[in-house]
Amino acid sequence: MEPPAPKRRCPGLSPRYRPDSLLDLSAKKVAECWAFEQVEERFSRVPEPVQKRIIFWSFPRSEKEICMYSSLGYHPPEGERDSRVPFNRGLQLMQSGAVQRVLQVGFHLSGSVTESGDPERTYQVSISFDRCKITSVSCGCENRDIFYCAHVVALSLHRIRRARGVELRLPISETLSQMNRDQLQKFVQYLISEHHTEVLPTAQRLADEILQLGSEINRVHGAPDPTAGAGREDENCWHLDEEQIQEQVKLLLANGGYYGASKQLQSMFSKVREMLRMRDSNGARMLILMTEQFLEDPRLALWRQQGAGMTDKCRQLWDELGALWVCVVLSPHCRAEERESWLELLGRWNALDICPLEEGNYSLDGPGTQTQPQGYNSNQAPAPRQTVFARALKAGELRWTDAHLQRVLSGETGAPSSAVKSSTDMLSYDPQGRPLWLGDHFPVACARVDALRSHGYPQQALRLSVCIVNTMRLQRQHQLESVKQQRKELQLKGITSLTNLEGWVGHPLDPIGCLCRTFLEASLPEDEGLSLYPDIGGEQRKVMYQHVPLPGATANGESYLCLALEVALMALGQQRAMPEGLYAQDKLVRSEEQIIGLLGTLDMAERLIQVLRKQSVLLLEGGPYSGFGEVIYRESVPMHTFARFLFTTLLPHDTDLAYRIALRAMRLPVLESILPPHGSDILPLDSMLTSRFPRWFILGHLETRQCELASAMLTTAKGDPKWLHTVLASIQKHIHSPALLFKLAQDACKTATPPNAPPDTTLLNISLELGLQVMRMTLTTLTWRRREMVRWLVSCATEIGAQALISIMQNWYALFTPIEATTIVAVTCTSPATLLRFSPDPRQREELCSCARALALQCAMKDPQSCALPALTLCEKDHTSFEAAYQIVLDSASSGPGAHSHLFTVARYMEHRGLPLRAFTLATLALSNLSIGFSQDTHPAVSDVLWACSLAHSLGKAELSTVVPLVIKSVQCAPVLSDIIRRCSLAPPGLAQALSSSSGGRGRGSGGRADKPPLCQLLEAAVGAYISTTHSRLTHISPRHYGEFIEFLAKARDTFLLAPDGHRQFSQFLDNLKQTYKGKKKLMLLVRERFG
Repeated sequence: MEPPAPKRRCPGLSPRYRPDSLLDLSAKKVAECWAFEQVEERFSRVPEPVQKRIIFWSFPRSEKEICMYSSLGYHPPEGERDSRVPFNRGLQLMQSGAVQRVLQVGFHLSGSVTESGDPERTYQVSISFDRCKITSVSCGCENRDIFYCAHVVALSLHRIRRARGVELRLPISETLSQMNRDQLQKFVQYLISEHHTEVLPTAQRLADEILQLGSEINRVHGAPDPTAGAGREDENCWHLDEEQIQEQVKLLLANGGYYGASKQLQSMFSKVREMLRMRDSNGARMLILMTEQFLEDPRLALWRQQGAGMTDKCRQLWDELGALWVCVVLSPHCRAEERESWLELLGRWNALDICPLEEGNYSLDGPGTQTQPQGYNSNQAPAPRQTVFARALKAGELRWTDAHLQRVLSGETGAPSSAVKSSTDMLSYDPQGRPLWLGDHFPVACARVDALRSHGYPQQALRLSVCIVNTMRLQRQHQLESVKQQRKELQLKGITSLTNLEGWVGHPLDPIGCLCRTFLEASLPEDEGLSLYPDIGGEQRKVMYQHVPLPGATANGESYLCLALEVALMALGQQRAMPEGLYAQDKLVRSEEQIIGLLGTLDMAERLIQVLRKQSVLLLEGGPYSGFGEVIYRESVPMHTFARFLFTTLLPHDTDLAYRIALRAMRLPVLESILPPHGSDILPLDSMLTSRFPRWFILGHLETRQCELASAMLTTAKGDPKWLHTVLASIQKHIHSPALLFKLAQDACKTATPPNAPPDTTLLNISLELGLQVMRMTLTTLTWRRREMVRWLVSCATEIGAQALISIMQNWYALFTPIEATTIVAVTCTSPATLLRFSPDPRQREELCSCARALALQCAMKDPQSCALPALTLCEKDHTSFEAAYQIVLDSASSGPGAHSHLFTVARYMEHRGLPLRAFTLATLALSNLSIGFSQDTHPAVSDVLWACSLAHSLGKAELSTVVPLVIKSVQCAPVLSDIIRRCSLAPPGLAQALSSSSGGRGRGSGGRADKPPLCQLLEAAVGAYISTTHSRLTHISPRHYGEFIEFLAKARDTFLLAPDGHRQFSQFLDNLKQTYKGKKKLMLLVRERFG
């Protein structure tokens, strides 16, 4: 039906504006609130035009609900639409004219939607609706999802945007009532003929039942009409596919290890909040379905059986689930029976063994300011933990009927007159007459705010938030007054009590995030109102907040934006205990970073800077209630991340206050009360800290944040010696990680030496001082980065100058190990590149070299085995030092096991330098400290022994005669001895040959005979070693080693044959073996086959 004819327009109105008639205004209200059955019962006869207007206005009029049920969030601006979202696809289909043959019959809408493509597809869509809500949908695409498909969206949007172009008919029952018998029969027959394959069996069954007089169908008055709308008893809610929701949640939980699944579940939670905000009853309904699937997750029982905690992603989802139930139960408009049904479900879920427990040590109903003595033992048995639903059950006891609360929500901000003030009123208003709310624990009061926001009461949520802030301010004022009285006592004791076991940041109910977002939402321009919700998807955009004044405030007075900043600062600076459990601690860190990130979107103009400055001063003066107080509790949550935000924000406006805040926050008392001072020799490694502090799972992260704060101060203090030295003192006092101190030192050095500017000497010296501290800390507990640290320290000292290098070399014993001092420090200090830097001053170069030689000699005396060769290398150019180093080597010849190795190394070095006699002396000392057993033919010193014998052979018979007895004493391995004999029987090559040609009659350089002295002694020892080794091997020989043994005998024969009567000796040796080991027949058979 077409709308009524246009009426005369009122003067002054837009030409396009056409006011609704009284009939339309009435029909709108009736269509929204009354079921059509009630209309028919109330009035005996409803005129057809009235029926049509009611039916016309009964279809949903807003696209918001259509969007809500066809996408995971609000649709983005026009240019940012995602074609995969059903709502956006449906909008494109509608705009392209894909919707055809639209017909509305009563409360039923049908049409066809054509999608272009290859091939082109057309889908039949039908929608039932009642009281401005879609109650059921059907589409030929058979797309099963928790949201409406694009074709349903296209048809719905077509009906909303082009409503007056849709053909409208009364319910089909009204049309049938106008037909006579023949028309009805024709109608039924034509209908069956059109759809005989689908409806013929049903039509026959119904006909049979109607023809039976006593059938149930004949006892019922009238007949059903799917186009006549819902009955008065029918539930009026939007269509929601419960089965699909359950299947989708089950599937996503099964893929819970993937980021996408977790993100989709979070989107579904956001959809619940969106429904609650629209006051849609499906919000609670959808949450029930999701909760049931969560509790059916098979991993819960597995985790409980194994005693393992659930994954972080899963824990976050459970946290959100519990918080949503608090929000649902605190609904300001729900019926009592609804709340009771929710609480019954929650009680049943809460009693399940698999129901997850809440992480952390947060109380349900404590005041949140419990005093904890300094001697509190964190290892005491913790209080029983509640499940994730416990808070929702507790919230079920709360009501909205309190008279003062109702006055606050209604906007009555003024206090009663003094003549009628009662004691209750005095507790409900502050001295300035501003309302307070003391009826709930702070997080619970904020949960009320969240419930008001979530259920579509933004103004009431804002009023209650202001009331809560007034309460926070009054409590802080009382705290500051008590601090002034206790200040002297606290400073004398040097200890404090923990005033808040339960912090507000990281709390399961997220009270601070709720208050901040409430105030920020009120500070947004109208067109930015949706961007604040994190459930929209995508990253939060930076917006220009406005200073919206509080009711009764002046234009430049308090604004909601200032309150948002004040609340965040008060909460972030609160002194509170570190919560228990890894997840709770990790959540605390994430919550803190989220709030600071939210503050980062603010434009810190003058008004906000005033708030920031005032709150920072109050934090410094807050005593035991502030994390920036003069004395803090040992297990307080550190303030490093928050302090860095304050520091960087305040620095351009108030430098002194910025540094005071940052320096006060550098403390990490949980470490400072346990670890020894930096000067102590006993210091745990970084990797041991977690085992030392098992309750602080995020200690490494906190130390990193502490380092970042210190780095920010060092960087900004460049060029200011006063602040640089103050920051250095704080770093040395409070940072206990060598790795982080080293990073600080590196960053400071990089900042102090820009590529195109002169270096900052003060900052460079501070960088060096930090590096020296790292050296002292890690001297006795070496780390894998130690060599890197030493090299960097030397390079830093080089940037400062020669005196810095000389200083670290003179004090090397407190900073480096001997091997580090000689191989890295001294070598780098005397390298050509380093000396080239000081080329204009020869005295500096000589002083560096002299200091390096003195260091090398000291290190050689302390650790000769490791440092002798580096010391000799460093002292090559100074004869006196070189001789001193050589004497140190000689004096340390018998300095414990392994001495032969370094003696051989130094001996080879001496030969390389052209000092063969000194090399020979060292080689003999090395042989005196060596022992090679009969089976050690792969001993690492074998090559050194062969080299020593070759050296002695090249020097002459006297030297060889000196070496042979040492070799016989030190080496019992027969193959090694035989190898020495063969090498000494040959003329020596190289240097020895040259010496032989220049020494004439001494006969050096010629090969010797094995049967002549001194090699005959060596040959005798080799033969004896072969005989002993043979008997030893035969004692425990197995058949699989027979082949090796035959080859061993072949080598022995070669050695025997070096003697004049070697053949006879070997034959006697074999005969002895055959007689002695005749029981080993197979082995002896192999011996005969090989040797006869």
